[in-house]
Amino acid sequence: MYAQEELERYPYFAEEIREHGMTGMLDQLTGVVSRGHILWFAQWLTAHQVPFSFAMLDLDNFKFINDTYGHYVGDQVLIRVAQDLAAFMAGRGVVGRFGGDELMIVNLRDTDYNANKALFAEMYEGGNRVVRKRIILDECSPFVTGTIGCASYPKDAQDYDTLFGMIDKTLYRGKTKGRNCYIIYVEEKHKDIQIRRIARHGMYTTMNALVRRFEFVPGLMNKLRSVMPLLMDELQITDLYYTGSGGIMRSVRQADVAEPAQDLDKLLQSDDLYTGNTLIDVQERSPVFCETLKKREIETLCVVRISMNTNVFGYLICAEARSKRIWQETECAILFFLSKMIAGAALVEGEKLE
Repeated sequence: MYAQEELERYPYFAEEIREHGMTGMLDQLTGVVSRGHILWFAQWLTAHQVPFSFAMLDLDNFKFINDTYGHYVGDQVLIRVAQDLAAFMAGRGVVGRFGGDELMIVNLRDTDYNANKALFAEMYEGGNRVVRKRIILDECSPFVTGTIGCASYPKDAQDYDTLFGMIDKTLYRGKTKGRNCYIIYVEEKHKDIQIRRIARHGMYTTMNALVRRFEFVPGLMNKLRSVMPLLMDELQITDLYYTGSGGIMRSVRQADVAEPAQDLDKLLQSDDLYTGNTLIDVQERSPVFCETLKKREIETLCVVRISMNTNVFGYLICAEARSKRIWQETECAILFFLSKMIAGAALVEGEKLE
């Protein structure tokens, strides 16, 4: 929890504390700065033309933690992350809670791209990492990741509203890349991003579109190619891999891809779906397949068994190179649904994947 003397180092907080005391200054759950004051602080900095970087950290899959372990554990995770982040930013700036599982960072030390990149790399990968780590609690030890969007004043924006809009865009971009990453605003990359918070298709619409594209094309490979544009948009992927009876990993979009994956079946033992944010389990269970993933610089993946009844026709492999993606339930559902359509077509048409 922030102490009064820590905040009084900053003119905005010193003035507020002098006039109103600490009442309402801190978030009651986490002990970092409350929503109103962290946003007013950022506005004060822009009004007084003080350079700073502004970032939002959104914890990934926080609803899953609440639903799996209970809201008490969810609160403990949020408290731990907020306090770790505040300690990490000590001497650099101030941390506040925007609301729910979102935290705000006002960084007065690092205001250019390279400095922010180094900061976030340490936050994700360093010895004092804030996210992408297991949080040890009495009841359980959930693995926590987060997505960050960041922009700087006055380099990227000359006013508060524009600056906040840039944070929104970069955070949205991080989520569409699969979460568990940080995005720093770069004009040529991010200025034209259109945020579609509500515009994403509902699950029924996506499934219906998959069926329509899949049904009206003959041949399994043609069917897979026909649904790729939809999968690329919905899952934010550049390719989809699969194996058939021969245990060779192939690409839907690149005909020259043929990599060994004969032991992939050992990865999925009691379930039809596997997701992983590291290759530890893959290395232990399927070392041949793991070497293929490493060769292609793949670190996280979602694998779905293509099966119907007792018949197994192969596996779908969804993975992106150099991405530490966190797979969402809706994304897994889309891939599982596609696997069942492939299995059904294989049974009816008697055609198998290579």
